[in-house]
Amino acid sequence: MKTTMGTAKQSPIDWTKTSWHNFTALQQPKWPDREVYDKVLANLSRLPPLVFAGEIRELKAMLAKAVVGDAFLLQGGDCSEDFSQVTAPKIRETLKVLLQMAVILTYAGGKPVIKLGRIAGQFAKPRSADTEMVNGVELSSYRGDMVNSPDPIMEARIPDPNRILQGYNMAASTLNLLRAYTRGGFAALHRVHAWNQEFVVQSPMGRSYERLAKQISQAIQFMETIGIATDNPQINQAQFFTSHEALLLGYEEALTREDSTSGGWYDCSAHMLWIGERTRQIDGAHVEFLRGVLNPIGVKIGPDYDLENVKRLITALNPENEAGRLTLITRLGMKKVEKVLPPLLREMKKEGFNIVWSCDPMHANTYTAESGHKTRNFNDILSEITCFFETHWAEGTIPGGIHLEMTGDNVTECTGGARNIVDAELANNYMTTCDPRLNAEQSLEVAFQIADMIRS
Repeated sequence: MKTTMGTAKQSPIDWTKTSWHNFTALQQPKWPDREVYDKVLANLSRLPPLVFAGEIRELKAMLAKAVVGDAFLLQGGDCSEDFSQVTAPKIRETLKVLLQMAVILTYAGGKPVIKLGRIAGQFAKPRSADTEMVNGVELSSYRGDMVNSPDPIMEARIPDPNRILQGYNMAASTLNLLRAYTRGGFAALHRVHAWNQEFVVQSPMGRSYERLAKQISQAIQFMETIGIATDNPQINQAQFFTSHEALLLGYEEALTREDSTSGGWYDCSAHMLWIGERTRQIDGAHVEFLRGVLNPIGVKIGPDYDLENVKRLITALNPENEAGRLTLITRLGMKKVEKVLPPLLREMKKEGFNIVWSCDPMHANTYTAESGHKTRNFNDILSEITCFFETHWAEGTIPGGIHLEMTGDNVTECTGGARNIVDAELANNYMTTCDPRLNAEQSLEVAFQIADMIRS
């Protein structure tokens, strides 16, 4: 099989950014006014890109290293971003925890970490049904803030195309702040102590992090003492990339631009896009659209996968077997991962596919507590991660990344962890409008556990 890596690419000649219109597009909102919708997308197509082709190529080159185990992918953020939470403190806290996790994985795990946020565009969500029951009333399903409002009233659930433009503006604001933080000193390794939040400092994970931060500070001080310059981007800045599920194809098309230097087409709404379980049909519009853009692409794989279908997907999305192009994100569940992951790994290894293997331990471990809150248990999440690593080692493949729904806030949405949150405590600070997220302390605990596995 032909293998390519790190070279300039061209989009397929039988593809255009509008060719997806000829295919069935699932999970698209029923926009009530198509004229307003078309006008919004026309305006969006004239606005500046959110990210740039050179940044996208840089991420792909880094992901190529994760294919062979020379880097590790850390992807995390909100289940579904909330317009009301696009504020400087919220963005800073989420970034801070991701930076802390990356430091743990890099220093304790001994491997470069690719920092990829579920941020600046994760405003739309697939749903299992067009309607849902809320307080005994049937309403149109909430599909994310870029489509409608979670407010439990009929008018709020009507899809509004103007929210697409609002989502673009929110993403632009978020990216502006992320670039300022990661390049303006906030992400400097000299600040590893300052990243620790008060409620984390007082916790077991916070104390573990503080010990690690002290070691890093001592290492930097030693470098300075012997005359090694620490005033460089590797110490004072952080590379940070963005990702979201490519769900609303009109939005993605409007932000797809031809690169002036290479001629290829890039979806400039984010550095990486992924296709979910509900939209990865080989003959569907989402696969058709994403096969032509040159971004790194992720594909979610659930426990009911079909091996031949997965192989056809890989061939369609990455026909040249380019390293760094494709990430398979397995979301199998603690109870099924041990049985269903090995045959998937064996078959893809036999085919010689270049894949970043990433574990999403969140989505298949969801249950409803007695209180009625949708939640996930920390031990189940950790069990799936551990089995993911151990299975890869047994099969001679590379566990290349982790994909988490998490937040920098001290929420009580997932049970367990160092503080052992129980079902009865979920209501204390249950803030999500969609799926339950790990809080900052639980996220750090996951990072320490993964670092131990990477190091071994």
